[in-house]
Amino acid sequence: MTAPTRLKANPKTNPRATLKEYEIPDEPFYAPQNNEIELFEAAYRNAIPVLLKGPTGCGKTRFMEHIAWRLKRPLVTVSCHDDLTAADLVGRYLIIGGETRWADGPLSRAVRGGGICYLDEIVEARKDTTVVIHPLADDRRALPIEKTGELLVAPAEFCLAISYNPGYQSVLKDLKQSTRQRFVSIEFNYPKPELEADIVVKESGLDGEMAARLVKYAGMTRNLKGSGLEEGASTRLLVHAAKLMVSGIDPRVACRGAISETLTDDPDMLKAVNELSASLF
Repeated sequence: MTAPTRLKANPKTNPRATLKEYEIPDEPFYAPQNNEIELFEAAYRNAIPVLLKGPTGCGKTRFMEHIAWRLKRPLVTVSCHDDLTAADLVGRYLIIGGETRWADGPLSRAVRGGGICYLDEIVEARKDTTVVIHPLADDRRALPIEKTGELLVAPAEFCLAISYNPGYQSVLKDLKQSTRQRFVSIEFNYPKPELEADIVVKESGLDGEMAARLVKYAGMTRNLKGSGLEEGASTRLLVHAAKLMVSGIDPRVACRGAISETLTDDPDMLKAVNELSASLF
């Protein structure tokens, strides 16, 4: 068996490594909750991959966009799903213009270009797909491409980050220890009420008093998690509702469309959640 060719990825000399379209030129708004920015930057400097844990819509993706902007690195984001294969990440041969050519997947492109590859909701991917990141997530920092015989060695600028929602853990959808123990973990949660209200104001233009009511409403729905709701209202949903309200939609209608109808289809729970908003608006 022929040994794979060791290719040290270098965006300055490799024409396939350009990631210009993934660069983030303007600073994305992000309000820090704790020391997550310092922790991520320290992990990056030490070439340690990062795992983000937290509920849906709490700011993990916005955090990654902000970090990519701070580090001046392109951000390649992959939304993981049940049908995601190793080839979808690494690449495959395609017939282009009558010729068979190799096309890099997003993970390979990020390695070659020294970017940040962010695998969002990693537990949604197939188990055999997750294994391909293992060599990149330990001291080897390399990506084997079996079909081309290459072994891409990641440059110092490359960073691997993944995320998942611990609230959806199950026997079938959990992150194996063989994967998670390769990462530094950063836990996210919904911001404290005052900070969350400030975020809603900043993102939507809603006035502070109404934003505070929205945050209070979100807290009520979050208290129902496990008692009829799988998840409470996320910060993202609050921003959606706030934007509808700023556009002139009645607050109760905005909460129903952006929050309660999104959280559940159960008629009894819908009634209960709508009554919560009616008590505040």
